[in-house]
Amino acid sequence: MTITVEPEVHHAHRDVTGGWLRPATFGVMDGLVSNFALVAGVVGGGAGTHAVVLTGLAGLAAGACSMASGEYISVSSQTELMQAEIGVERRELKRNPAGELKELTAIFEAKGIRPDLASEVARELTEDPEVAWRVHVREELGVDPDDLPSPWLAAGSSFVAFAIGALIPLLPFMLGATSLVTSMLLSVLALGAAGGFVAKLTARAPWFGAGRQLLFGALSAAVTYGIGLIVGAAV
Repeated sequence: MTITVEPEVHHAHRDVTGGWLRPATFGVMDGLVSNFALVAGVVGGGAGTHAVVLTGLAGLAAGACSMASGEYISVSSQTELMQAEIGVERRELKRNPAGELKELTAIFEAKGIRPDLASEVARELTEDPEVAWRVHVREELGVDPDDLPSPWLAAGSSFVAFAIGALIPLLPFMLGATSLVTSMLLSVLALGAAGGFVAKLTARAPWFGAGRQLLFGALSAAVTYGIGLIVGAAV
């Protein structure tokens, strides 16, 4: 009787190529920092609560749409470039299969595989055309053709994250606050929490991510508030 032993799986990896983490992180941080800086600048210029809310909502809508459209176009362009290069590789495999076989063999040899074994593996992988072009794309371009980034996912993640981030510093004024202090405290807490969460997600110390976001957020807000004071005093 033959007993088949399944290999043990000791760990699993998270999806690192889905295309959502970067735009979501960028979106929420950009929304928080840019809209708080915008609100701070308007408050520094002496604007009333109505003007602050109107400006903040305009910044939220404009920023979220701009982020989403920018992410969609940039990821679409990147994906289209990858698909064009994949097309080049597929055509080359049909036009010059012997040359591509030598190229794949050389790639495996460069990885430390014995020449005879590298040649055998390359031949085995090249027998099936669907397998062959995928292997060449992965080895030559460093791209997984079956896991290309989604422009819609990037755009949606960016839009939602920016809107959430931009709403936080605006909430106190929408609820009747007239001072920047409440908005600043809420933004500081949100920046620290978001930075800490992302750092923990990427296996960094939470204090590092929180501190980094707070530092850049404070610098941005200080510059914008200062400009608001100067312009407000001048006009």
